[in-house]
Amino acid sequence: MSRAGLDLGRQTLPLNDGWAAAGSGTTGGAAADETHVSVVRTRDELVAAVAGNDPKIVYVSGRIDMTAGKSCTDFADPAYDLDAFLAAYDPAVWGTATKPTGPLEEARVRSAKTQGDQIKAIVGSNTTIIGINNGRISHGSLVLTNISNVIVRNLEIVDAADCFPAWDPTDGSAGNWNSLYDLVSLSGATNVWIDHNTFSDGNNNDEDQPLRLGRPYQVHDGASDIIKGSDYVTVSYNDYYDHDKTMLIGSTDTAGVDVGKLRVTVHHNRFGNVIQRAPRVRYGQVDVYDNLYVGTDEETYQYSLGVGIESAIYAENNYFRLSADVPTSSVLHYWKGTKITAIGSLLQIGSRRPVPVDLIAAYNAAYDPDFTADAGWTPTLRTHLDPTAAVPGIVAANVGIRHLGC
Repeated sequence: MSRAGLDLGRQTLPLNDGWAAAGSGTTGGAAADETHVSVVRTRDELVAAVAGNDPKIVYVSGRIDMTAGKSCTDFADPAYDLDAFLAAYDPAVWGTATKPTGPLEEARVRSAKTQGDQIKAIVGSNTTIIGINNGRISHGSLVLTNISNVIVRNLEIVDAADCFPAWDPTDGSAGNWNSLYDLVSLSGATNVWIDHNTFSDGNNNDEDQPLRLGRPYQVHDGASDIIKGSDYVTVSYNDYYDHDKTMLIGSTDTAGVDVGKLRVTVHHNRFGNVIQRAPRVRYGQVDVYDNLYVGTDEETYQYSLGVGIESAIYAENNYFRLSADVPTSSVLHYWKGTKITAIGSLLQIGSRRPVPVDLIAAYNAAYDPDFTADAGWTPTLRTHLDPTAAVPGIVAANVGIRHLGC
């Protein structure tokens, strides 16, 4: 392994680099002894290496396919049949008032569990995961549940497709398919640094899926969701592209473990033609600064910043490059929240010169209820704030894998 790779495994989150620097800070596996430093090249090696709470450094070398060559057919329960499922739970037959129950739904749940057992890597506390030699995890999910002090860097993570999405006829006016697996999932996780990674659906985009039961058959969930009381998280210099539900912070409108937590910093990331949730926030104090947003696919773009219940987003010096057919008023979206600070934004339409834009005024002119232009707090945990005009160049030169020297 190169000297750069070895050094990278021992690096810790810089002082004051976002919310993950709060509390005890984020050091990952920097304190690992040599017996807890490993290079993994297969699914089984990865699953074993990231388990447990001893300090450890795990280098992901080359490409790891978490399915290990298995297909959706291999995961399917003998009692599961998609055509029979669609026939049984067609709204014209089942109705729209209740979620599916019965033998076919139970078989779907068993099938999903079999897939989940195969493709999930359950990460323990005090862990650093580093990609080397173009490290890539495909068709799998890094799961960080009720742990602390984890670093994930320099990894390409793609296409955690759910073979058995759940049908919920009560979700929205016409029902929706909902998938289970995030590329990286934080649930009750504290002090986590997600840095210089590349996230996408690979060549398996949701927009190419068929309609089933009259709705898009969505097989992907979040790219990096942060839910259920997770806290002190920094998400920096990542490349998110061609994904739908990108980053959900807070999973429910019901007050509970999220209150007073979900403190997250999102800086110097590229959100390239993602459809929504960049991020969508409930409850948390979330600092969103120096990010590049590219929304040039007017047929799929929905919004960038989702203002959810009791959320407090502080958005500063973000650069938005939009198609002329994407209205500026759609950058922000109301999800039962009312407060957001959005300052220093620049808007570039097509190849035109960027101009300052008041995102809150644009939203308030088009929609009700109005947002209040004050999140109620001011971030202090930042290493520096770049001028908005410099963001496209800085982000393009630094986001994603292959910028850390290994």
